[in-house]
Amino acid sequence: SIWLDSSRAAPHAPRVATLMKPSGNIFLVGPMGAGKTTVGRHLAELRRMDFVDSDQEIERRTGVDIAYIFEKETEAGFRKREAQVILDLSKREHLVLATGGGAVMDPASRRQLAARGFVVYLRAELSQQLRRTGRSSHRPLLQGGNPEETLRRLFEVRDPIYREIADLVVETRGRAAKAVTAEIEAAMDPLLAGAS
Repeated sequence: SIWLDSSRAAPHAPRVATLMKPSGNIFLVGPMGAGKTTVGRHLAELRRMDFVDSDQEIERRTGVDIAYIFEKETEAGFRKREAQVILDLSKREHLVLATGGGAVMDPASRRQLAARGFVVYLRAELSQQLRRTGRSSHRPLLQGGNPEETLRRLFEVRDPIYREIADLVVETRGRAAKAVTAEIEAAMDPLLAGAS
């Protein structure tokens, strides 16, 4: 299911009226395993927009993978790099950006995302996150310890923050990425028509 989150928009001045002009950006936020990268690629293709995954952009800039950055610079070092990438990418136009799960923890990044694009929160249930992240060895926060406990703790902390900046919240519930994309499109089209 999909619903609009109007908590950030004043009744007399809907946020949508300003956020799609001039940038036209769409920013995907949500926990690891929610499908942000896959859905983002589909959205970008449908809308003929550029697509960037912030984690992949960090790896491109540094020449090493995220796990290596965590190992050498700790999570704090990685978050600094992530915030810079969010700042740089959010300045672009007509971009679909899939952010890392923890990108919203930086206040400056939250402000950039909220101000420069339409923010879609892809919400995933814990079982879905466990299933999808269990196949990956490139999730530093899940290495060592109990992945289920870690994911639950991260969700409890981050879910309210995702909601705080989201213009649209989408329950993915293990659905196919194309179905999620189609519902985002259906929800956005009338909003964008009204903003033009």
